[in-house]
Amino acid sequence: MAKRKISPWIKAALDWGPLVVFFIAFNRLKDGTYHIAGTDYSGFVVATALFIPMIAASTLVLWRLTGKLSAMQVATLVLVLIFGGLSVWLNDPTFFKMKPTIIYLLFAGILGAGLVRGKAWLQLVMEEALPMQHEGWMILTKRFVGLFLALAVANEIVWRTMSDTVWVDFKTFGLPIILVGFIMAQTKLFERYGIEKPGEDPAE
Repeated sequence: MAKRKISPWIKAALDWGPLVVFFIAFNRLKDGTYHIAGTDYSGFVVATALFIPMIAASTLVLWRLTGKLSAMQVATLVLVLIFGGLSVWLNDPTFFKMKPTIIYLLFAGILGAGLVRGKAWLQLVMEEALPMQHEGWMILTKRFVGLFLALAVANEIVWRTMSDTVWVDFKTFGLPIILVGFIMAQTKLFERYGIEKPGEDPAE
């Protein structure tokens, strides 16, 4: 399937829509217990059950619209299906709370394995949007490995020591803010190692 561009607003809605739905559902259902098919479920588990088909549908739509999915999107979907499914099946939110930890450790491990081989695999998923010299990609990849390891530790601390409400707020708002802040903090790196796109006028 050929790659196609879509509106940034549509992409943002597909990327963040399921998480917003989970956040709203959790806050509406968190104080209740829901009897479904002979079993009592917490609001957290019910919100998780809503989140799973939402992210599966949004990922499918994104693939149909763009003709591609990044390795990060595929890995996230698979882990949501596995750990979210376990939380619903076993009626235990612990598995879903562990999902971000597993995702960040997985990403850190993959990027770290590339660094050992002298390769910046982050470049494969970001080069089109951010042309940069190889040395710059190596530095950025090392920083992302450190970030992902730190986020994995942070997620473990939050879900193990704080309330469900705090963890949901951290997942919905804290993690995205940290990621955006981290990328913005790399401005000097982008300026130093950035490469002009073909046909781009440096005077513009």
